[in-house]
Amino acid sequence: MTVIAGAVMVTPDGVVEDGWLQVGDDGRIAALGDGAPPRPAGRDLGGRWLVPGFVDMHTHGGGGGTVVGADEEAVRTFVATHRRHGTTSIVASLVTGEYDALEHDVRVLAELTDEGLIAGTHLEGPWISPASKGAHDERALRTPEPAAVERLLTAGRGTVRMVTLAPELEHGLDAVRAVVAEGAVAAVGHTDASYATTREAIEAGATVATHLFNAMAPVHHRDPGPIVALLEDERVTVELILDGVHLHPAIARLVRSAAGPERIALVTDAMDATDIGDGEYVLGELAVRVENGVARLVEGGSIAGSTLTMDHAFRFAVEQAGFTVPEAVHATSARPARLLGIGGRTGALVPGLDADLVVLDEDLTVDAVMARGEWV
Repeated sequence: MTVIAGAVMVTPDGVVEDGWLQVGDDGRIAALGDGAPPRPAGRDLGGRWLVPGFVDMHTHGGGGGTVVGADEEAVRTFVATHRRHGTTSIVASLVTGEYDALEHDVRVLAELTDEGLIAGTHLEGPWISPASKGAHDERALRTPEPAAVERLLTAGRGTVRMVTLAPELEHGLDAVRAVVAEGAVAAVGHTDASYATTREAIEAGATVATHLFNAMAPVHHRDPGPIVALLEDERVTVELILDGVHLHPAIARLVRSAAGPERIALVTDAMDATDIGDGEYVLGELAVRVENGVARLVEGGSIAGSTLTMDHAFRFAVEQAGFTVPEAVHATSARPARLLGIGGRTGALVPGLDADLVVLDEDLTVDAVMARGEWV
């Protein structure tokens, strides 16, 4: 048994100012409470924050490793990089590619999901709009024909957790229904959809807005488009990339006010340059240049993912976007875990869940990380 004491602990019931938490030999949270622990503590946090491990449902790479191509060593590098920054559950997000390559990657990533290395796969493309393609290869964009959707979902054997698509495409609404029928999350993103079509997608079962504002038709006072439809529906969770590049802090504060913090999931959308530095990279088949930590396509200059880690997003949420620490915990742990269907395993400090923990200093920087009962 490992006992942690002296924690300012964020639980679903609120903040415990002098908390203790006991980790069982099975790597799960055995018990927690306030005041003196039931046995001597192996680690006293001295008033530091203790929060659940972060859950990132949208990220492409890190530490020089990319999930595109599904090379096992690269994926392990990617996971280890983000784990050091507090992300203990991570979804591998693929980008637009040819069907044969995507099917290969989905099959390999399914095996790594079965192993427990990752929490599943996110298909971001190829069923997105050429008008809002962002850093996706336009040559490989496709409409979501039913047979193609079934092909990739079947390859995942239930491990495809989320699919981002543009509902205005031919077969788009049918694709939303097919994704939901397979138990995955249908997300609206990289879209030029109208307000009405986005509403239809939500009624068909779409429940996530992929990186809200980015790569979607903008708001106009006579043509509200997808952003307003996604913001106003309480069934929709909105992803935000809080790196100070994708969104101005004022927009993040606006979303928190309009949607409510309980409907927000922070994501990194990170690419392989994360934790490596500036230089030349490739995202899918497209050349990317990272300068001052900002990733952009060499051709055209579109933002190409980020070099963000979840601990930085957490800190940005609190320091610049108006979130309380418990609200930031909800947006980085509980909400994404519930969406991905793993809320019964992780995402909160609750007895019986995996001991996925992050220790944060007073300034919200990572001091220590525990994944399934083991210090990283």
